[in-house]
Amino acid sequence: MSDIQKVMVFGAGISGKGAAAELAKQGKTVFLYDDSPKTLEPELEAALAAKGGGFVCGSLEAVLNQVQQVVLSPAVPLNLPALQKAQAAGVEVITEVELAWRNYPGHMIAITGTNGKTTTTTLVGEMLKTLPVKTAVGGNIGFALSKEVVGLDRNSWVAAEVSSYQMEGIRNFCPDVAVVLNLTPDHMERHKTMDEYGRCKRNVFINQTARQVTVLNYDDPEVRTWGKYSKGTLCYFSRTAVLPEGVYMKDGSFFIKWKNTAAEICHKSELQIFGAHNEENVLAAIACGFFAGVTPEDMRQTLLDFKGVEHRIEYVTTINGVPYYNDSKATNTDSVIKALEAFSGGHIILLAGGHDKMTPLEPMMRLVSEKADLLILLGEARERFYEAAVAAHVPAIIVVDTFKEAVETAYAKAHAPQVVLLSPACSSFDMFHDMGERGRYFKKLVRDLAKEAH
Repeated sequence: MSDIQKVMVFGAGISGKGAAAELAKQGKTVFLYDDSPKTLEPELEAALAAKGGGFVCGSLEAVLNQVQQVVLSPAVPLNLPALQKAQAAGVEVITEVELAWRNYPGHMIAITGTNGKTTTTTLVGEMLKTLPVKTAVGGNIGFALSKEVVGLDRNSWVAAEVSSYQMEGIRNFCPDVAVVLNLTPDHMERHKTMDEYGRCKRNVFINQTARQVTVLNYDDPEVRTWGKYSKGTLCYFSRTAVLPEGVYMKDGSFFIKWKNTAAEICHKSELQIFGAHNEENVLAAIACGFFAGVTPEDMRQTLLDFKGVEHRIEYVTTINGVPYYNDSKATNTDSVIKALEAFSGGHIILLAGGHDKMTPLEPMMRLVSEKADLLILLGEARERFYEAAVAAHVPAIIVVDTFKEAVETAYAKAHAPQVVLLSPACSSFDMFHDMGERGRYFKKLVRDLAKEAH
C-alpha cells in the first residue's frame, strides 16, 4: 500500500516510538497515539510535527478517521471495537513487526515461544555476528524491529524475538527461519483460549514456503504437531531423542545432522548457562545459526563465550554461603517451573507474585512444594498464590507487603545450602514499569545486603 500517507501508530512505547520515527523519515504524516499522556523526545516530536503529525491522546476514533493505516504496538489488542470498525472502513491494521518486515530487504530469523525467546534470540544474534555481513537483533527483546532494520542490505541477517501479541496483526511477514520453542499457558487475559494463543504463535511461519525453514521443538507435545500447519522446510530439535535429521543431544553433546552435514558442536558441561530449558534454547540457536550459514566452529565458540541474558536465572552474588539469582523474566508459571528444575539440589527460597496473569497454578505449586524450603509471596497475586500454595502443601509460606520486605525476609531466613531465587510467575506492572526494573531493583537490594554482611 505505497499510497499510504497518513498513519496512526497506536502505543507510545519502545516499538511505537521506533515505528513512528521511521515512518516520519519515509515522509508519512504520523499520529502517535496513546491512551495516557506521554512526553516525547524532542527529536521525535520535531520529526512528527515536520510532516503534520504529532502525539495524540484523546479520541481514538477521531484519529482513525484521518488515516489509511494503523501500526499497533504489542500491548494493543487487534480486537478493539474501534480498530475493527476502522478495518471494516478500509483502514489497514498491522503490527510493528509487519511494518519492519515490509521495509527490510535482507534475511530474518524470527523466534517465538512461551519461554526462552530472549535467551535464544540473543544467542542467535551473537552467532550472526560471526558472518561477514551486517546483522542486528530486535523485536520483543527490547528494540523496535522497524528501527533496527534501517540501513541493512539484502545480504544482512536479523534475529527477531516475536511475541504472540506481535504476531496477531501480521499480513505478509515471512522470515527465512521461523522458530517455535514451546507452548504453555500464558497471556490468557488477552488471548482467552490456548487455541487462540497457539494460532497467534503459528503466524510466525504461516506465510512460509519450501524456500524457508520452520524450526520446531520435537519435545513439546503440542509444538511437535505443528508441522502440519507449515509449508516451510521442517527442522526439529530435541534434547531427549536422537533425531535422524535435525538438531539433537546425545550423551550431553549438541549435534546437527542435515543433508550432507553432520557435526558435534560442544558438550553441555562447557557452557556457562545451565538447565534443561537452556539446552533447548541452545539446540534452537544451533539450528538458526546453521541455516544462516554460521560454521560449526563459530557456533561452538559463541556458545562457550555466552554468559546468558540479564534477568533470566542471572547470578547476582553470594551472601554467607547463599547464592542469589534474579529470574525477573519469569513472568509465567512455566518459566518458574523451568527455573526450579534448573536447581537440581532444591533448598530454594522462592520470591513470587506480582500482577496476576490468571494462569493455572497447580503444576507450579506442586514443584514448589518439592523444591522450595520457603515461598515468599508479594504483589497483587499474593492471595490467589497463597491459596494455591496451601492446597499444594508448600512447607512454609510468608506473605509480605513490599518488594523490599520480600528480599529482606529471604535474607533473614536463608542459610547454606539454600538458594534465594526471584522467579515471580507474574508480570511486574503492579509495582514496576517492567520486569527489567524489577530485576534491577532486586539486584540493588541484594548487593546492598551483601555490603552490610561484609
